[in-house]
Amino acid sequence: MAKKTSPTTQKNNHIILDSKDYTLGRLATRVAVLLMGKDSPSFRPNIEGSTIVTIKNIQRVKFTGKKMSSKIYYHHSGHPGGLKKMPLEKLFKKNPEEVLRRAVYGMLPKNKLRDKRIKRLVFTTDN
Repeated sequence: MAKKTSPTTQKNNHIILDSKDYTLGRLATRVAVLLMGKDSPSFRPNIEGSTIVTIKNIQRVKFTGKKMSSKIYYHHSGHPGGLKKMPLEKLFKKNPEEVLRRAVYGMLPKNKLRDKRIKRLVFTTDN
């Protein structure tokens, strides 16, 4: 009988990505795959994974087309008239990590493991 691996016995991997060579979407898909553990031969969809992804130079990520001027992030408070809008340009100047975090969060499977997986996304300020 084959030995089963539990999430506690899996080795933690630490991957560092430099975002200056990527566009936002391509970087987000790569990070989402790494956080899910789909690059591992022992991938199982019901296991959280163990890879910690660190992003460097997030302020140097590229945007294609007119996304900086036309993309808008929406948030609703749940109350009537509670729709909040924030353009990508303003959010990127205020907090560039949040732009990538939102992109990756939307690409992860919508299940109980999504919040645990997104916590393993780390940003550094090294240049």
